[in-house]
Order: sequence, then structure tokens, then C-alpha cells
Amino acid sequence: MYPAAVDGLTTYADLLATDGVVRGLIGPREAPRLWDRHLLNSAVVEQVLDRDATVADVGTGAGLPGLVLAIVRPDLKVCLIEPLLRRTTFLSEVVERLALPNAEVLRSRAEDVHGREFDAVVSRAVAPLGKLAEWCLPLCRPGGRMVAMKGASAEDELAGARAVLDRMGAAERTISRLGVDELDQPTTVVSIVAGRPRTAGDRAVRGKGRGR
Repeated sequence: MYPAAVDGLTTYADLLATDGVVRGLIGPREAPRLWDRHLLNSAVVEQVLDRDATVADVGTGAGLPGLVLAIVRPDLKVCLIEPLLRRTTFLSEVVERLALPNAEVLRSRAEDVHGREFDAVVSRAVAPLGKLAEWCLPLCRPGGRMVAMKGASAEDELAGARAVLDRMGAAERTISRLGVDELDQPTTVVSIVAGRPRTAGDRAVRGKGRGR
């Protein structure tokens, strides 16, 4: 998979297995399974991203999936959003080491990123879907897509987040399994298209309609 990106992915894997472990960004038990559990698991998310898309990775941590996406898809412009200094320091070092012109590191919380909109907002193991939507959907352009990597709980989380997604005007909501033919454990993602958040005026209009 991704032969053109092997060198970049290998260097990144080495940095995760050394500096990443020493700095507490990943657990030492994760080092032997970096490729299957983390790198390739993240890489297949590129399958749902449009050509030349702008992408934000909310709560990127050690760079998953955002850094991987920047490596395997040079056409993407990826913003790695992370509030903790020790993590953004590591991310900046990796971006410089790999000479990734399409990756930007932003030390911030998602809710504090003002005035920017992205074609897609991705995340991995950050928060329950309802809370995640409150952070991610405001960063999507209208018609843009929030893509959350989830596990076996994806269907339950999507059902539990229905009220939040309705309030935020979310449109299409789908669950997909990526890398079915390539990975032993395919990646499950919840994909939600951003719409227009409901306002008090919208609720009033609907209320009047029901009263007729």
C-alpha cells in the first residue's frame, strides 16, 4: 500500500517508536504494531477525501491521522490542530524532518479556531461523536465533511448523537469500512456532511407550521 509514501511513512514510524515513546505520545506497547494499528489504519481515510482538499485534524495528538494523510496525499493541505505544547513541538519536528510543505501545525483547541473553514475535518479517538460534532462541524465549509474514525461503537454513537447533529444542521450521515481488501482490521469511519445550524427562528417557523 502507498509505495510512493513508504520512505516518509517509515521515517515517521521510526520517530514515533523512539521520540514518540520517550515523550509519552504513544505507549511502548504500540511501537511493534505501529504499521497495522496506526499508520495504515489512518492512511485509508484518504479514500473519502477529495482531490486538493483542505483538511483539519482535530486533536491530532502524535499526528494520527493527519500526518499520515499529508504523507500519502501530497495534494491535500492538512492543518494539525492540537492544544498541548509537547505534542505540537513533536509534530513541528516531524513536519520539518519530512519536509512536508502541505502540513501545518496549529497549537489550539478546535473551538478556538476562528474564521477558518475546511473541506474535511478528521479525527481519531478524540471524543464521543456528539461532542466531536460540536467541535468539528463548525470548522467544515457548507457541504464539507466531518470524518471520525470510530470502532465497533460507531452505530451506537451515531444514534446517540442524533439530537446534536439535527441541531447543528448535519445532512448526510454514513458509516463506512475502509481498507477492507488491504487491512486485517478495516477502518470504520462516520462521515457527516455539514449543513446549516438550526436557529431560534427556524424553530419558531416550524412551531407555527405545526399549529396550522
